[in-house]
Amino acid sequence: MSDFGHFKKTLSLVDLTMIGMGTVFGSGWLFAASHVASLAGPAGIFSWVIAAIAVLTLGVVYCELGAALPRTGGAISYLHISHGPLMSYLIGMITVIYLSSMVAIEVVAARQYAAAWIPALSVPGTGNATALGWLVQFAFVSLFFWLNFSSVKTFARANNIISVFKFAVPALIVVMLLFHFKAANFHAAGFAPSGMSGVETAVSSGGVIFAFLGLTPIVSVASEVRNPQRTIPFALVFSIICSGVIYVLLQVAFLGAIPTNLLGNGWAALGKTFTLPFHDIALQLGLTWLSFVVVFDAIISPAGCGNIFFNATPRAIYAWAKSGTFFRLFTRVDAESGIPRPAMWLAFALSIFWTLPFPSWEAMISVVSAALVVSYAVAPVCVAALRKSCPELNRPFKVKGLAVFGPLSFVVATLIVYWSGWSNLYWLLGVQIVLYVGYLFVMRRMPVGNLSMLQQVRCSLWLVGY
Repeated sequence: MSDFGHFKKTLSLVDLTMIGMGTVFGSGWLFAASHVASLAGPAGIFSWVIAAIAVLTLGVVYCELGAALPRTGGAISYLHISHGPLMSYLIGMITVIYLSSMVAIEVVAARQYAAAWIPALSVPGTGNATALGWLVQFAFVSLFFWLNFSSVKTFARANNIISVFKFAVPALIVVMLLFHFKAANFHAAGFAPSGMSGVETAVSSGGVIFAFLGLTPIVSVASEVRNPQRTIPFALVFSIICSGVIYVLLQVAFLGAIPTNLLGNGWAALGKTFTLPFHDIALQLGLTWLSFVVVFDAIISPAGCGNIFFNATPRAIYAWAKSGTFFRLFTRVDAESGIPRPAMWLAFALSIFWTLPFPSWEAMISVVSAALVVSYAVAPVCVAALRKSCPELNRPFKVKGLAVFGPLSFVVATLIVYWSGWSNLYWLLGVQIVLYVGYLFVMRRMPVGNLSMLQQVRCSLWLVGY
């Protein structure tokens, strides 16, 4: 399955690593520290370590796929090769909606943070966008479109600059808070007041493990990477490890800098005391200038993530179209720039659409977010299937001990799906059934590729059971 068009191999190791780190290390760190502390106390440090190791098992499996099959669109392309068009259709539609909606989510977050300085951007008491606020969101998406439309290198340069800032601010926060570090905080109200259950809750419902989920944009640009066999594994693994180290340092610095007198009522109260943990702790310590920097970064970080997701969306559309289950128009790639421009126009339209003020979108986006996590469970299944069906495939990065890593990564992905919550999952179940039945009805007389409809159904039965 070779890519149509002429994608340009212009992304370097630094570019792809910055994409990975910029996605994995997103805006979640701005809120998580106090929530983790309220659930698990200082033992919450271990929740970041556990989550990093868990997601690393998924990353290692993705390394084999990314190095062996550097295809645009990542998991959508892998599924088309290993399980056929029906599977790539199901995951492809969900992935496209998820990625484009994430662009909207990030620009809405950036606008909400900016409203701290320009109140006219949000409706008082609701956080919804005013007309001026929506225009700011539109301007953000338009900027992403402009950065991505000319060449992938233009996007990469902008992302590298933003990523440097995104990591400089957390590093500055860690250094400044360590000047106010108090070791007594780690036993003043108990090191693990809720025991291991608190740590487990922080990993799951506390949102810790979700903070690491950023593998999709890395593999979506695989066909545009120089030396992908070496670059993709390094970027995947390094972004998870580096982000994990920064998360742990931020958690330690936050715990140690809290004024000890605020721990009189235990750790559980911190979630309400520090709703914006690093902004609020800076004010508590008299570091007003640092709180200003945190708010500024709270605008830049979501915008940077939005730009990365905007870059990934047209690649997912391209892979979805190329599987034969969507309009072939979107498989066109501009020969000069190496950009799938028809797909980029659709990505722009979808991203703008999700910013429209319809309250029901919030519930739907939650469902779609849970659905995308299913694609993480797909990776180990694809690896095992390709090991059996294509043993001759050149695998520059081959996972050793797949009999252990495969099931382990599948279990990790399944737990992440489970932790998404039943309120999302029962909707997801209905959406997947509608998509499945719709495909069988529309495509029953139009088999895609060399597979009959019966063969496609047989290849998808494991997902139905799952």
